Amino acid sequence: MQEWVAAGQHWVISVNIAARHFHRPDFVDALRALFQKYPDAPVQQLELEILESAALQDVQQMRQMMRECQALGVSFALDDFGTGFSSLSYLKRLPAETIKIDRMFVDGILTDPEDSTLVSAIVGLARAFDRAVIAEGVENSAQAEKLLSLGCELGQGYGIAKPMPADTVLEWAARYLAVKT
Repeated sequence: MQEWVAAGQHWVISVNIAARHFHRPDFVDALRALFQKYPDAPVQQLELEILESAALQDVQQMRQMMRECQALGVSFALDDFGTGFSSLSYLKRLPAETIKIDRMFVDGILTDPEDSTLVSAIVGLARAFDRAVIAEGVENSAQAEKLLSLGCELGQGYGIAKPMPADTVLEWAARYLAVKT
């Protein structure tokens, strides 16, 4: 993150965090220590992703931990949204800034009207709760176009880029932007 910021890129960096890490009493202190060690990495650019199903295990504890991290400037994404049993009630209780639409819904949006309807509904929920929404598993431009038509403007998946080492991201981004302009 520090290197990318030094290169003029102020991307939000999302990191998957297992729920068990939130149960560690020193989690927030460890996070704070990391940002003290790397002072040129803006804490506001870190987004922690938690699985919806993991967040549902202990909502009160998860909510408290999220609030403590948010007080540092960290944001949260609720990953695999829609796969849990209590998505609507917990959406209200968990203070995540972003909802990530699970790839199983994105996979079928071109062929299954129900998947398309579910994605549209999740986008509507995100807007109603003033949350950002990202589609996971965007594998091709047809899916990306359909997601855009449903109001989902952010996505991730092999259709955008495959996973790559951190030291190759700047070069890839420069090529990607050159092609898009």
